[in-house]
Amino acid sequence: MSENQDYADFFQDTKASYVLSNVAEVVERILTFVPTKSLLRIASVCRLWRNCARRVLRTQQQLSWVSTCGPSLTEVHALCNVLAEEVENVFLLPKTVLAMVDCEAFNGQAYCYRQNKAKKSRHSPDSVEELTMLFPKGCDIVGIVTPGIVLTPSGSCSSPPQEHQEGEAGFAVMFPNTEGVHIKPFHFCKKTISPTALKDAGLVDNPELRVIMLFVYEAYKSGGAHFLNQILGPLGKSKALITGGIVESVFTPPRHCCSQGAYGVVGLSLSGPKVQGASVLLDQDVGTPKAAEAAIRRLKAAKIPEKNTLGFMFACVGRGQNYYNNQANVEADAFHKVFPSTPLFGLFGNGEIGCDRIIKDDYTLCDTETDILQHEYTTVMTLVHLG
Repeated sequence: MSENQDYADFFQDTKASYVLSNVAEVVERILTFVPTKSLLRIASVCRLWRNCARRVLRTQQQLSWVSTCGPSLTEVHALCNVLAEEVENVFLLPKTVLAMVDCEAFNGQAYCYRQNKAKKSRHSPDSVEELTMLFPKGCDIVGIVTPGIVLTPSGSCSSPPQEHQEGEAGFAVMFPNTEGVHIKPFHFCKKTISPTALKDAGLVDNPELRVIMLFVYEAYKSGGAHFLNQILGPLGKSKALITGGIVESVFTPPRHCCSQGAYGVVGLSLSGPKVQGASVLLDQDVGTPKAAEAAIRRLKAAKIPEKNTLGFMFACVGRGQNYYNNQANVEADAFHKVFPSTPLFGLFGNGEIGCDRIIKDDYTLCDTETDILQHEYTTVMTLVHLG
């Protein structure tokens, strides 16, 4: 009986080995259940597995993200700890990453939170390098440091988003290389800003440009306001959706062109026929949950598909809980009520950039003058669809 059982096991193992070595359809089906980092390792087993892994990678076009809140138990920011674990389980190969962390807990090489010198830093000097090493070579990372964070918990698009105006929080949104969508990071300071530089970055004279997300840092410095006008002037003439905010600093990309503490701008330009976008401005008159929901509901007019769509919330530090008579999470809850299956990310900053605008197919609808892009005590809610 034992000999028969051994023979049966051997026969089954032989059949399995044959199938896994020769039947591409079976191998490819199995590999669809394997996270991307493991998939890249598996690709080195043999030629068949390599070809199957490549085909599976091309199908992994869904957006993904990792987020966290609450104090870190180590010397690094909580986002770094969570990313180190969760990036192993992600089902996509990131081409671009947009990361944001709170400035109260974060203290990277390019940033010093002067107002809280006495606070214990959650970040070691090498943390920025540690974070960038989590992603593949050639992956573009835009890292923002800002007073407050808006995030959707990891795991499900339908999880209620959260506003974190205090405490340790952060997120990293990972964009794959998607056909029909071209995402390009940019960075300018007073030394590098010029009409030619804007054109080379695809921000002007680009008929396929659909969305510009920009984040201006150190804008309170002398000359910062003029620099911001240098950026928004040419961009405001385009038909693209422009959204973003004024933040504390950036931790990546490295700023080799300008000195420590100098002002500048980083961001992402999104081009291509599959990109759609819409934004609404919640102005200073919007001060109740009902008014916030009504303003956000105007985004429904864009009729943007829910699949592969992200929401972004760029709010003033003066809004949030204090603005709504001590009611917490008002605007994030209103967004979730209107768009229950769309994850929301964003920041609380020192100024908001955007207006009411819809970018869809080959037309643009705008209800606000193009030169009114800078705001205070407002919130810009944005939808971005990537096909």
